[in-house]
Amino acid sequence: MSEENSGGESTLTVLLAGGVNLAIAVMKLIAGIISGSGAMLSEAAHSVADTITEVLLLTALKRSSRPADRMHPFGYGKERYFWSLLAAVSIFASGSMFALYEGVSTVLGHGEAQSTSLLSYIVLAVAFLLEGTSWLQAVRQVVRESKAENRSMWTYLRLIDDPTPKTVLFEDSAALLGLLLAFGGIGLHQLTGSEVWDGVASIAIGLLLACVAYLLGRTNRGLLIGRQADPQLVRGVRDHLSGAPEIEAVVDLQTMLMGTDQVLVCARVDFDDSLGAGDVEHACVRLAAELTESFHDVTEVFIEPVPRTDPELRATVLARYGDIAERWNSQAQ
Repeated sequence: MSEENSGGESTLTVLLAGGVNLAIAVMKLIAGIISGSGAMLSEAAHSVADTITEVLLLTALKRSSRPADRMHPFGYGKERYFWSLLAAVSIFASGSMFALYEGVSTVLGHGEAQSTSLLSYIVLAVAFLLEGTSWLQAVRQVVRESKAENRSMWTYLRLIDDPTPKTVLFEDSAALLGLLLAFGGIGLHQLTGSEVWDGVASIAIGLLLACVAYLLGRTNRGLLIGRQADPQLVRGVRDHLSGAPEIEAVVDLQTMLMGTDQVLVCARVDFDDSLGAGDVEHACVRLAAELTESFHDVTEVFIEPVPRTDPELRATVLARYGDIAERWNSQAQ
């Protein structure tokens, strides 16, 4: 899927989720204030956190699409990862911490007096329908994009270089589970007369949000640090370079995600010693053009001529790749 199409669908997914979360947050807050339910107030905080998340994701989509300039010659693609990381932090800070505080206060008997209310059940039911609509849009996007890459949904989510649909999918999934927890807490409170159940539901919602925040934070941390490109793309680039008539061996190949659908390729190759300097230069230009044309995610290519027998370079490659590098060397020889 092209970057333009993917970005447009990501924007739709985020806008839909943001509008839904804002409406739900207001409804939950009203119901929580009327009933005094800790679980309902926790769910209101959950929806507020999700709304803040969507604002941050929209910021990520807009700022990461800016073209490269003198100060940022590789573009602003990684801004999407930075703002998405802040979105994960907001889920923890705005939603999880409040829910845990509210739940512990209720369990310890320090919360406000509560009353069961039909309004709480109605709000939870409406919220479930609205969240389900947003969740279905996120699932449709992920399933469509995973099929386009001939991967399972879970493999696609693990290797995804656009954190936006993953963030919306995870937070909407957490929202649906949170609504079920809130419904259970309020229902058990009504059946038993004990507010402890409401507090336990609040604590469970807080822990759920903390888990989602951790998973999303870990994803964006890896992308910000500079993760290797998709393994299929790396293998394709290596095979393409290895098949070039001017190249005797691919000594080292490094790739890094510079943003969504933006990959930097740095290759160290051993050229045929019979080639002249001009031949090597023309080969580098041609191969770079071929790689960007054959692999649409590849946006920058650097090719460095090196001897495969250099001991320091060999040690560096072995330290990075281990046994895989040994197999590459044996194949080249």
